[in-house]
Amino acid sequence: MCETATVVANLADLVSVAAQNRPRHPAVVTEHRVTTWSEVEWQVRAVASGLIALGLHPGSRVAIVQPNTLEFVTSYFGILRAGMVAVPLNTGYTAAEMGGMLNDADVALVLADPQAQGALGQVDVPAVYTGTEEWRRFTVGSSALPTDPTDPESLAVLLFTSGTSGRPKAAMLTHRALSANLDQLATLDDPPGLLPDDVVLCVLPLFHVYALNATLGLVARQQATVVLLDRFDAGTALRAVAKHKVTNVAGAPPMYVAWSAQEGLAEALAGVRLLVSGAAALPRTVMAQYETLVGMPIWEGYGMTECAPVITASLKSGRPKPGFVGQPLDGVEVQLRDQDGDPVKDGDPGEIWVRGPNVFSGYWPDGSGGPDDDGWFGTGDVAFADEDGDLRLVDRRKELIIVSGFNVYPREVEDALLHLDGVIEAAVMGVTHPYTGEAVKAFVVTNPHSGITSEDVLAFARTRLARFKCPTIVEIVGELPHSVTGKVSKAMLRQQGVVSL
Repeated sequence: MCETATVVANLADLVSVAAQNRPRHPAVVTEHRVTTWSEVEWQVRAVASGLIALGLHPGSRVAIVQPNTLEFVTSYFGILRAGMVAVPLNTGYTAAEMGGMLNDADVALVLADPQAQGALGQVDVPAVYTGTEEWRRFTVGSSALPTDPTDPESLAVLLFTSGTSGRPKAAMLTHRALSANLDQLATLDDPPGLLPDDVVLCVLPLFHVYALNATLGLVARQQATVVLLDRFDAGTALRAVAKHKVTNVAGAPPMYVAWSAQEGLAEALAGVRLLVSGAAALPRTVMAQYETLVGMPIWEGYGMTECAPVITASLKSGRPKPGFVGQPLDGVEVQLRDQDGDPVKDGDPGEIWVRGPNVFSGYWPDGSGGPDDDGWFGTGDVAFADEDGDLRLVDRRKELIIVSGFNVYPREVEDALLHLDGVIEAAVMGVTHPYTGEAVKAFVVTNPHSGITSEDVLAFARTRLARFKCPTIVEIVGELPHSVTGKVSKAMLRQQGVVSL
């Protein structure tokens, strides 16, 4: 087992425990600096003290607008140490977007990178910018830290969901939910998910729950080391793997796709024992490519912000199976239900419902949309389980296309189109149709040298899919819009007004 006995009421106590047990062990590695756990603990205390010195009280919301830096780490745990609520925000948000979220969360203060000053300067919320004289004064406060024990059920983090339909909502995650998911991840042992001497590469943005808790939080729990990169460049990231002797990679599909085109990939990853992918579906061709070129699999998982985040993992089943996301973590219950809320028959697709201590408390501010009275939360994702009990995601329930009364799952169509040589990426959506109610439209990115036409894609689809599942129209595009974790953003496609026949 790779699990260590770490029980905390406040998530920031993980840093204190790591500093006590491994004071000189590298905690956070950035381009120009290696920071030990004792140094991280000192800086976390400084941030917490500074917040209290400003007169903020337990429960106050404090936003973080920073890239992947040491200051993000110390700001995050410092906010929690002070008994306050962290609100990490996407550094790419516009002033209008930030203003709306800061207002929705009633944020009292922003701890920000100087590069965010342009957007935040247009928002009526006070900010302290890292690296400035004001930040130095802020972090030398002498206020006493809270002495009362933290209630594990108190709110720790507000994370705004991606807002694939309508306005983004802030998921309320307690110290209990976040630490519970870390405990669940720590039980993975065949192979071990994360060991104390592991070095984890994190390029995913820390304001996203995957990096925030499943990477940074788990590193703190296991008292390991995280290597932070502010942005992804394939060559730079591979050089960082070798330079810092990375053993674990927390990635997303676009990262692995970009790496696959790099020369010397196998040599660069020779010291890595675990490649993990999440946040979006990994193309099967990429999985096969890594097993051939690198001689190791990519382990997939499935989760969502509302579950802190990991629900299932192929590391749990011990089988990296292309197209599947494994089995529920220990302590996480999963049911597949039909539209009436009843369990589906074996092998049939159904909506994923989740219950466990890692599930959120609902959406800010009143807890609406959270688990039902029995603790179950409907994810909106559709999956089926194979004979081994491994889950395969079919699609979002909201993305279901109904053609002449027949259900079409966009992901199934996308997977089929990706088997056509020369197709790099595909996004499938439903559009209104005067005769069938809805029809299937596909946006396809191709290799520019392939010469593939829309007619070629349509013809290929007819060889792989039932007639009602085949796209009615195919649009060849240069690129598709993506979220910060590399997932195709169908909301952006809709906003661009391209979803029509």
